Amino acid sequence: MLAVALEAADRAGALLRDGRPADLGVAGTKSSAVDVVTEMDLASEKLLTDFFAERRPGDGVLGEEGASHEGTSGVQWIVDPIDGTVNYLYGRPDWAVSIAARKDGETLVGVVHAPVRGETFRAVLGQGAYAGDTPLRVRTAPPFAQALVGTGFGYVAERRARQAEVVAQLLPRVRDIRRGGSAAIDLCDVAAGRLDAYYERGLNPWDFAAGDLIAREAGARTGGRPGEPLSGELTVAGPPGLFEPLQSLLDGLGAWHD
Repeated sequence: MLAVALEAADRAGALLRDGRPADLGVAGTKSSAVDVVTEMDLASEKLLTDFFAERRPGDGVLGEEGASHEGTSGVQWIVDPIDGTVNYLYGRPDWAVSIAARKDGETLVGVVHAPVRGETFRAVLGQGAYAGDTPLRVRTAPPFAQALVGTGFGYVAERRARQAEVVAQLLPRVRDIRRGGSAAIDLCDVAAGRLDAYYERGLNPWDFAAGDLIAREAGARTGGRPGEPLSGELTVAGPPGLFEPLQSLLDGLGAWHD
């Protein structure tokens, strides 16, 4: 499954990098007028679903843009054809193709391919995480006040206002905040030690499935509210010793609700 995921991500990444039209426009919107879908999101997802139908016809697919179907094998591919669509629309480099394979509720394979950054992150359950052939490892937990924390924001005004309130209370307590615009890349940056931790409310399975496995295989802890798995309510990732106080603080600040 890793080989299939790597090939699929490489093909979609090449399409997106080399086929991006100069006059790329918005094909539709989702949660709000600024939550966009481009024609290339749709083209990438079609490429991926066609590829999986050819290579693994018994598997199911869950795709962000709606190209989803049940399979017979028990394996489900969770696909984000462009994670970081607004970055892609503006010609910024922080976007990726995110692919995960899940069976019986457990993610077995994760690939996050960021073509413009020239990086492919990958993990297989129990076998570690890599960027190319380089093993990944999270940073040792720093003192809380020295943590560099990544986050992201939704596209509905009311949610963004609440998320801004949380950031305003978190920012004085940490080293700094970063907002990259791709949840998949942010989780991989935790795995690579480029962020100490990451959190966000409002993610979907295709946003975090691959990055979550990569972060965990690099030594991160991940979850949602205390005692719960990561979900649309809240996603938190960080090394042991930082994950726990960050998760607790975010829960107390109400980062899990609008």
